[in-house]
Amino acid sequence: MTASDRSRSGTAPDRRRWDELLARLRPQLSAGAKLTGEESLATKTTMRVGGAARVYAEPASVADLQILLGEAKAHGVPVFMLGRGSNLIVPDEGVDGLVISLAQEAWAGFVPTGDGRVWAGAGLRLKNLCGLAAKAGLVGFEFLEGIPGNVGGALRMNAGAMGGWIFDVVEEVRLMTRDGEVRTLAKAAMHVDYRHCAELHDAVALGALLRPATQADAAAVKRQMDAYAQKRHESQPREASAGCIFKNPPGHSAGRLIDESGLKGERVGDAEVSRVHANFIVNRGRASGADVLELVRRVRARVKEAKGVDLEPEALLYGKSWHDVL
Repeated sequence: MTASDRSRSGTAPDRRRWDELLARLRPQLSAGAKLTGEESLATKTTMRVGGAARVYAEPASVADLQILLGEAKAHGVPVFMLGRGSNLIVPDEGVDGLVISLAQEAWAGFVPTGDGRVWAGAGLRLKNLCGLAAKAGLVGFEFLEGIPGNVGGALRMNAGAMGGWIFDVVEEVRLMTRDGEVRTLAKAAMHVDYRHCAELHDAVALGALLRPATQADAAAVKRQMDAYAQKRHESQPREASAGCIFKNPPGHSAGRLIDESGLKGERVGDAEVSRVHANFIVNRGRASGADVLELVRRVRARVKEAKGVDLEPEALLYGKSWHDVL
């Protein structure tokens, strides 16, 4: 066994723990569910770096998800939800836990209710949400066009762009607690702020009831979406990335601080501070998770030295805490 094999699989007792979890779960899940061990996560993220999940699952139903969460809780296994992987960095050693993705079609519903509202499943891609809404002549989702995520991830992070936030159009959210209880919460009962929804910190978003601003001609909605897409194309890098790496400090733009600190083009291995937008770290082809983390540390240190500002990461360090590596 090579060093990289040991990094992926851990020690023999550790691997036995994950094999036992797989053996317990397989007979309980439906035939449509996916369940694997040592599943590569790099290919499931937009940054394209990092190792494997010790156990990976794609439930096909609410019952499957309840089984996964129940087994994890009963045996003290950490659970990590994975959306479209657009705002996270996976460490090279992978994730010691159960990674769950609502990637199956059952979670990607788009159901107009007939009263101007829409039910959107957690697994529905934001791009598809915008396209379907445009066809229905629904105005108010255009700002989400181009964000490479799904509805569940957007709810958890209160994703936003172009001056809008997903919770601007949310009426209620359906979620599952880590105990397997399905609940529906009105927006007014939830605690939402910049890049955070408290109720989804330890719960799984199943979907949301959305009410857009109004209705309009489908062609007009499409024109607005195209305008937003063009603006993103001109202002954001095309290379693989995890989106904005740092939060904007109060009164500042993280990208401007990084740019003014002379960091555009700064590079560690194949990880590089984008020359298009300084708050993006891009993968030039063969970057490792370690390359990205070292570049994050370098950028934070340089901005602190040059500007006196402590930048806090916005992208998630998947399976770990930033405090462990910064």
